[in-house]
Amino acid sequence: MMSNSFVNVHASQETSEEAKRYFVLGDRIERQVRIRGTWLNIFDVTVPPGSRTPKHAHASPEVFRILAGRLTIWRLTDNGPEEIEAGAGDIVTIPPFMVHGYSNRGTAPAVFSAIVDRDMAEFIEAEGTTEPLKAPSPETIARMTAAANAYGITILAA
Repeated sequence: MMSNSFVNVHASQETSEEAKRYFVLGDRIERQVRIRGTWLNIFDVTVPPGSRTPKHAHASPEVFRILAGRLTIWRLTDNGPEEIEAGAGDIVTIPPFMVHGYSNRGTAPAVFSAIVDRDMAEFIEAEGTTEPLKAPSPETIARMTAAANAYGITILAA
């Protein structure tokens, strides 16, 4: 018989280790879970209207589960570019090394849970800011691109 683990962390019970908020470019990213000794991390990402992440690739897979709003996800597949309009309840997978990015073209924030590996989590935690940026400067984007390379993330278009 399989056993299931269940963790229910409410805002008032969050520990400083588990509940951390970061801002990367325009997105608010909140760590929900890090399973020590594994690569597994889950972050909730809030993407304001008009915000996007640059096209990038990395060695690890990702899984996005849309919680609210709509998110446009762009992927470069073996069959060419693919654009997915994902809404609440949709799950989108990103295989290793696949070039991808996302944007919120809507008028309301989009929220999704992202399952990411250790390198991506460390990048978010090391390079994220404690306050949102109004508009990322070219210097900020250049710094983030250089930092991403140190974590095995290749930014292709900022």
